[in-house]
Amino acid sequence: MQLIVNGERKDIRAARLDALLAELEYDSAHLAIALNYDVIPRAKWSETALKDGDEVEILTPRQGG
Repeated sequence: MQLIVNGERKDIRAARLDALLAELEYDSAHLAIALNYDVIPRAKWSETALKDGDEVEILTPRQGG
């Protein structure tokens, strides 16, 4: 399926948010995810299904000022 991940169209095999993170090799414990502009709590990642055309933003904290 095709998703838009952080503004880039990608072909993805994952069917859920947690599987998407594994497929894209995100291993940070400090992430936030928005699916179609809604922030999804970490506890829901393993049960949140993805569908073709979804927009996913994966946010990582950055230190700075």
